[in-house]
Amino acid sequence: MRSVVTVAEMRAADERARRVVAESELIRRAGFATATAAIDMLGGAYGRRVAVLAGKGNNGNDGRVAAAVLRRRGARVVVLDASRPPARIGGVELLVDAAYGTGFGGSYDAPEVAEGVAVLAVDIPSGVDGDTGEAPGRPLAAERTVSFAALKPGLVMGEGASLAGRVQVADIGVSVGRPSIGLVEQADLAGLPRRGRETHKWASAVAVVAGSPGMEGASFLCARGASRAGAGMVRLGVPGAGASATGPWPAEAVRLPLGHEDWAGDVLGMLERCRALVIGPGLGRSDSTAAAVRRVIGESPVPVVADADALFALGDAASAAAVVRSSGRVVVLTPHDGEYRRLAGEAPGPDRVGAARRLAAATGAIVLVKGSTTAVAAPGRSELPDVLLSNAGSPALATAGSGDVLGGIIAAFIASGLDPHRAAAFAAFVHGAAARRGRPRGLLAIDLPDLVSDWLSGRVGGGDG
Repeated sequence: MRSVVTVAEMRAADERARRVVAESELIRRAGFATATAAIDMLGGAYGRRVAVLAGKGNNGNDGRVAAAVLRRRGARVVVLDASRPPARIGGVELLVDAAYGTGFGGSYDAPEVAEGVAVLAVDIPSGVDGDTGEAPGRPLAAERTVSFAALKPGLVMGEGASLAGRVQVADIGVSVGRPSIGLVEQADLAGLPRRGRETHKWASAVAVVAGSPGMEGASFLCARGASRAGAGMVRLGVPGAGASATGPWPAEAVRLPLGHEDWAGDVLGMLERCRALVIGPGLGRSDSTAAAVRRVIGESPVPVVADADALFALGDAASAAAVVRSSGRVVVLTPHDGEYRRLAGEAPGPDRVGAARRLAAATGAIVLVKGSTTAVAAPGRSELPDVLLSNAGSPALATAGSGDVLGGIIAAFIASGLDPHRAAAFAAFVHGAAARRGRPRGLLAIDLPDLVSDWLSGRVGGGDG
């Protein structure tokens, strides 16, 4: 898991480093790392033409040191003042963007760059907010960014994620300590628990309470997502769908008939041998449904993933907190922006990390804020960073029902024995990574469970431990 450090944390780390290492030495190391990246991009230095757009701060100093290193290697380098740049930069093979770093605020309009000129950003593309990835104005899109000590949130969130290009982190001798944010990577999925040789279906059983007459598809997608992500057994309850009802029921799920109302007691009874519960997709929003949802979450003997209509049932953050407190079990909330607004009273905004933290603190639940970069916050510190990020998302996931599948994956990972914080973040990563294996246009939620199984089998390994 890669460390991600906020601007404030990075400033504190820099301050600690300067107590033992001269600032000039840190700049020298950053400049050398930048020059090394530039040489790699150019395939050499001798005779290459490079422009460095340098500001007045340390970011600009890093660029000026890089320029000196490149000159010594035989490159032809021109250093341009970022406060008075030319309207257009051309006649070079590479532009090193060292205009402004993570401390920049406001809007930045970069000069035009001629076609064929590659851009290397120093620490972060100039004009990108280091904490949110916001990029007002007209920043440059980099082919590569060399960042120092650790990733910054703005490199993996918002517009910054696309403007940064390929990001490499250079060690310049600044210790970031114990970061509060971690970025999930594929290698982390090796931490998914494997099934033992003598395991049985109930060892990773998941209960799904979802769907309603006319919305049976939500229950199907959620149940199938759980099964394909490794649940050994899925017990499926659909309120209002009697035993004789027809629908797209997954053959592998054991279906329990539930009445239209007063079904909470039946659901609590069906949890006896399950390891996790996902509740909410397609349930509807009647008063009786909301009351049943609150009772189930509040009395569940197993961890709960509350999604979609379950989030509506919980009301605002204060009401949700009361239910979570009464539960005594871990609850995972999975809001998209509209659901977040209803819970928190305001939109999450561009600072997804801060938004996830605020709602987790307010509710006492683990909060997964959906987006191109998904932020998962836990209400208390553990050995993990309190926020885990997944930037594996794909625009293809903007399709009806994809969130239902995600809820099932989270529950399956929890049922397998993974702690719920990791389970939610790992599920978001797998959900996005699997979607990238599907159709870039026209991906359907029904495609996702099989893509998830294929991805997990091929990338993580499906053998028993």
